[in-house]
Amino acid sequence: MQVYRQLDIGTAKVTEAEREGIPHYLIDIREISESYSAADFQREGRKRIKEITEKGKLPIIVGGTGLYIQSLLYDFQLGSKKEEETSEVRQKYEAFAEENGNEALWQLLLEKDPTAAAAIHFNNKKKVIRALEVFDVTGYSILTPKEQPASLYDYFIIGLETERSSLYERINHRVDVMLEQGLLTEAEQMYHNRDAQAAQGIGYKEFFPYFDKNIRLEEAVEQVKQNSRRYAKRQLTWFRNRMKNVAWFDLLQQPDTLKTLEQQVTQWLER
Repeated sequence: MQVYRQLDIGTAKVTEAEREGIPHYLIDIREISESYSAADFQREGRKRIKEITEKGKLPIIVGGTGLYIQSLLYDFQLGSKKEEETSEVRQKYEAFAEENGNEALWQLLLEKDPTAAAAIHFNNKKKVIRALEVFDVTGYSILTPKEQPASLYDYFIIGLETERSSLYERINHRVDVMLEQGLLTEAEQMYHNRDAQAAQGIGYKEFFPYFDKNIRLEEAVEQVKQNSRRYAKRQLTWFRNRMKNVAWFDLLQQPDTLKTLEQQVTQWLER
């Protein structure tokens, strides 16, 4: 979501001051009306990695969307864009979503392809339908790797974790801070662009019923918090089940482990 211009608060976009002069890439590269896929990230991310390494620098990939990171590290089949959008399978699931809602659609994906379901938010109807279509047509997950699943890079993955109660408390507080910073204004901007892919992001779509005067603001805020907690849980599930050799650290409850983290990174760099 940080690829989109104008969406700074709801995406917790790193500020110029926080960047401290260090080049950051793939931030503010799309208008909110444009789409952005894992395939786009794979292509553009690898281009940046090549540019950085050619300068003798170390690329650091930061984020929590497992599918995007995995698509960057491995040569995954992300689905062909050439297939017709009006396929019978797609139409079937579009009709199902229209009648039963996005979460019911996502539950179908969870039953058929739990790995893909863990990577796709239930409100991202387009991606959910695409994953269902690929599974129905090919019998394989949309995340099935090609014949050579080995990583394209030598990498070291750092995973951050903490107690569930502490994590959820911090998520709830973060949403409150975002509201103080003006999240509602950003959400209203997306409300007027609700057909855009960016409008599916957590922290925006939950406010649409409020703008339609169908729910109270407090209800919308609680929905943002709930969806954020669910997303964090899915992120942890993805990295624990799908990513190999993740070095996990709880810097919140055990801040002294920062030294261990630094030592492991140093050892990896000096191999």
